[in-house]
Amino acid sequence: MCVVTSKAKTVLTALGMVALSGLTAQADVTCGERSFDGLSYTACEVDPRVDDLRLFLDAPSGEKFGQFSTIDGALAEQGKTLSFGMNAGMYHDDRSPVGHYIENGTEIMRVIPNAGPGNFGLLPNGVFCIRDQRADVIETLTYDADRPDCRFATQSGPMLVIDGALHPRFLKDSDSRHIRNGVGTSEDGTRVVFVISDQSVTFHEFGRIFRDDLGLPNALFLDGSVSRLHSPQLNRSDFGRWLGPIVGVVAPLDR
Repeated sequence: MCVVTSKAKTVLTALGMVALSGLTAQADVTCGERSFDGLSYTACEVDPRVDDLRLFLDAPSGEKFGQFSTIDGALAEQGKTLSFGMNAGMYHDDRSPVGHYIENGTEIMRVIPNAGPGNFGLLPNGVFCIRDQRADVIETLTYDADRPDCRFATQSGPMLVIDGALHPRFLKDSDSRHIRNGVGTSEDGTRVVFVISDQSVTFHEFGRIFRDDLGLPNALFLDGSVSRLHSPQLNRSDFGRWLGPIVGVVAPLDR
């Protein structure tokens, strides 16, 4: 993974907000470095009440966007820019979503409610749902029963935190370590924090940063190894293999 290291330092508030000293946030996304239990992470906080938070999959050409730069190029033609981006769920070889996916109110892929192989099928898994004025991580069976009106949604797995509890299959002494990324949300859906680890971590370690450091009751694993972040605020835009679903915040180009 290609990483441009930020020279900025993080200022952490008592509420777990991520602030970056000496830099002005683009839109209202605030990204910064933070440490927890001796491990380092990069966290980006989004407020869905004011930020234009979206999912991206298919470019106007019909091909998958695949890279942050491709999205940014398409947005530039509209006088907009990608002020934050992160890979947003697992995908097949053709880069189509493995699980449930909604874009602009249109369902592209149905909900997958059953257990299966790999991390995605390690139940409980969940759905990241973006609605007007809020965004939520919701356990899949709860989501499937309630069917909230999501403008955008992506299913992934496993859940990292479920109603304040770590996933029951996570082992404190696990030796499975990878660069990982995920998203956590507050109970009222107004606080959304995306996190990527700066070194290989276990699921147990990764879940704890959401629950015990950020204080978020629900969090979802988005992927591992292919994990990437786009943050102009940090002068960082990771490049690597082509991605499937991507989550991002859109802002005016001249902002």
